[in-house]
Amino acid sequence: MAEAPQTELQKLVYDTLRLNSDISGLVGGVYDNVPADPFKTRTAYISFGPSDTVEDGADCVTSGLHTLQIDIWSKAVGQVEAKRLIHFVTKALHLQDLLLTDNALAEIMVEFSRVFTDSDGLTTHGIVSVTASIQEPD
Repeated sequence: MAEAPQTELQKLVYDTLRLNSDISGLVGGVYDNVPADPFKTRTAYISFGPSDTVEDGADCVTSGLHTLQIDIWSKAVGQVEAKRLIHFVTKALHLQDLLLTDNALAEIMVEFSRVFTDSDGLTTHGIVSVTASIQEPD
């Protein structure tokens, strides 16, 4: 049985970010379920935010546009660390030739990113919105 496209996409993004040396050198981890101490000995971490799917199939093809939000959290002073991580995440994912195992990844793009101060007034929050066009097997 083939893996669900949204699940397989999240695993691909997770593995890509976690194994990227520029990213792993700055973050305490990449999380789906954020632990009690996500920063560990670092000043930043990455987590998965909301995701959605828009069906994009045709008569003979089942496909969808899958969007997921990657959240960057930094307690470093200023916004520089969050902006640096957004840059590294974008380079790791945008229009890269990444492969899924069960489904076919036609394209992956970073649609937008933004940085702002979180509601606690101290933490910088970065958002990277990633959209992937994925075709499911017949």
